[in-house]
Amino acid sequence: MFEDIIGKMRGDFDIKPMEVMNLQPLVLAYIGDAVYETYIRTMLVVNKKTNVNTLHKMSVNYVKAKAQSDIVRRIMDKLNPDEQDVVRRGRNAKSVTVPKHAEITDYRYSTGFEALIGYLYLINQTDRLLEILRLSVEA
Repeated sequence: MFEDIIGKMRGDFDIKPMEVMNLQPLVLAYIGDAVYETYIRTMLVVNKKTNVNTLHKMSVNYVKAKAQSDIVRRIMDKLNPDEQDVVRRGRNAKSVTVPKHAEITDYRYSTGFEALIGYLYLINQTDRLLEILRLSVEA
C-alpha cells in the first residue's frame, strides 16, 4: 500500500539522480522528514486502532531527533557508500534552527537520516527506501 502510493506520487515528478545529488542536504532532509512521517503514521493507523491523540504520542517516539539518531547509528553499517555519504552530508549541514528538546548531535544525526530518506525517495529507489524504513521501526 505505502510503496504503491510513494511510487506513484514520485512518478509525477521528473528529477534526475544527478540533480538529486546536487540538492542541499537540508532540502533532502525536508522531503525525507515528510516521507518518514507519512510511513510512521500509516504504520500506526493500520496497526494501532486508537484515537488521534494516542496516535500522535506514539508517532513522536519514532520521529523525534533522538529516535532517528539512534536509527541511523544502528543501520549505518548496512548502508552502501553513497547512502553513507548522504547521511554524512545531512549530519554536517548547518541548520539555522536550533532544537529545543534535543541534543545537537542527535539533531544532526536525525537530519542525516531524513536526508537519506529524502534521497532514496527522490532517486526513486522505492525498494531500498522501504527496506530502510522497515529497518527503522525494528525493535
